[in-house]
Amino acid sequence: MGIKAYEPVQGFFIYDDPSQSSLPAVPPRFGLKDDSDDRWAKFLGDVRKLNEDAPEGTSYKFFLLSRHGQGYHNVAEAKYGTIAWDDYWAKLDGDGEIIWGPDPKLTPVGIEQAHAARAGWITESQFGIPAPHKRYCSPLTRALHTCDTMFDGVYEKYEQRVFVMEHCREENGVHTCDRRNTRTHITSTFPHFSIEDSLTERDELWHPTIRETKPEVAERARKVLNYIFDHDKEHTFISITAHGGWITGFLTAVGSQPFIVPTGGNGVLPIVVKARVQDLLN
Repeated sequence: MGIKAYEPVQGFFIYDDPSQSSLPAVPPRFGLKDDSDDRWAKFLGDVRKLNEDAPEGTSYKFFLLSRHGQGYHNVAEAKYGTIAWDDYWAKLDGDGEIIWGPDPKLTPVGIEQAHAARAGWITESQFGIPAPHKRYCSPLTRALHTCDTMFDGVYEKYEQRVFVMEHCREENGVHTCDRRNTRTHITSTFPHFSIEDSLTERDELWHPTIRETKPEVAERARKVLNYIFDHDKEHTFISITAHGGWITGFLTAVGSQPFIVPTGGNGVLPIVVKARVQDLLN
């Protein structure tokens, strides 16, 4: 019996350079260093070779993490400032002008940002990036809408439907924007998405006075990693559409340097992750 240890594999993307603290939300080539016409075939071939040469108990996957586009809660936080937002306004549903809770939608700007990410997919598909082997998404509306828009019509066929997981949601509690809608609402609004069986009808995880900690978010991200490496063994290219706080938790879980995906705007972050089973007895 063992547990999985995760670590990032560096060298493929511009994000691997610690000096790259500021990059476009959707950088050219999704941040891939190689700018050749067959760049994605070569890169995915490199990942395949890593798996072919890996010892037993070790495997590699390429994750493309996407943050949702601007939501109405982002507009409100910008309006009042982060301190006032966290201390007071985030606990309310709105201010009489903006409604941001529960589970706010994308703003028109956020929808445009999702379309910009879609344009990135269209461009890179012309240079060989395939449809992700598996697509995961947060159950919050802003992420679902971003994911739906981002992949709409880019490829003629997807191997599987988007899979909605509770553990991909944003840092939870206190902020009404992070209280999700009902399962019925998700099913009726995004009928072409698949939802994990354990996702309850009503949000039973959000708490009005207890905010999830950063380590707790990282642990949730780790559970998603465990699930993917256990259940998607044949899939090497994984897309996850989520949130800034969750993506930070993901990077923490794999031991990667922090990189802030732009607040209030859709952004992408690519990373290759190595998983290795550790024997608990050693």
